[in-house]
Amino acid sequence: MVHLKSSREIQKIRASCRIAAEALIKVTEAVAPGVTTLRLDQVAETYIRKRGGVPSAKGYKGYPGSICISVNDEVVHGIPGKRVLQEGDLLSVDIAVKKEGYHGDMNVSLIVGEGSPQARRLLEVTRQAMERGIRAAQVGERMGDVGHAIQSFVEGQGFSIVRDFCGHGIGRAFHEEPQLLHFGRPHTGWKIEPGAVFTVEPMVNQGGPEVRVLDDDWTAVTLDGSLSAQFEHTVAVTPEGPKVLSRFEDLPF
Repeated sequence: MVHLKSSREIQKIRASCRIAAEALIKVTEAVAPGVTTLRLDQVAETYIRKRGGVPSAKGYKGYPGSICISVNDEVVHGIPGKRVLQEGDLLSVDIAVKKEGYHGDMNVSLIVGEGSPQARRLLEVTRQAMERGIRAAQVGERMGDVGHAIQSFVEGQGFSIVRDFCGHGIGRAFHEEPQLLHFGRPHTGWKIEPGAVFTVEPMVNQGGPEVRVLDDDWTAVTLDGSLSAQFEHTVAVTPEGPKVLSRFEDLPF
């Protein structure tokens, strides 16, 4: 069952997204060769709690970190730890925040230093895929239309879309209905209604779409060892079109 949000609830979600976006800036400012992923986790958690929020991920189904940091061939749910970042690493930073009972969620991929042209192109295609998915989230359209907009663009660029993970509704619960597959057929799936709030978060692989989960039961990596990238925003559907709750005019994301 999809819980359609009131304008008050949407503002609460946006307030949590604001903290997540600000924390993400703090993390990206700390990214450099020689920095551990655990240090980035600490930077995020300190800022989130300073702003009166709590990290949504911490303790969720036993997850040990405050944020997810996935590096190079890690697709999603990378656990912060002793790993030291190297020049040219591609990392995805996923931050979700809960404040006053509502969650907000977002993810940005970036490169440590300049990186290769191939990695930079992967990032740009993934970002554009997310934007196409957001634009497709219109009242009266269906979730399959959103997934198709993402998949057709990604595959047209010579990359692959991960099928094992999806976007999700968000609000009082970290993960709610509806689920958003980042692939699909037009005119299929749940019909989008005003008040729906969900994440658009395509994971795009340089190689094949297959993934496997490591022994930590969290970190998913590409089966072929290729690079992976992800971008994510929390989106509210309105009669006037999709509103990105995790995007702010004075912030870069």
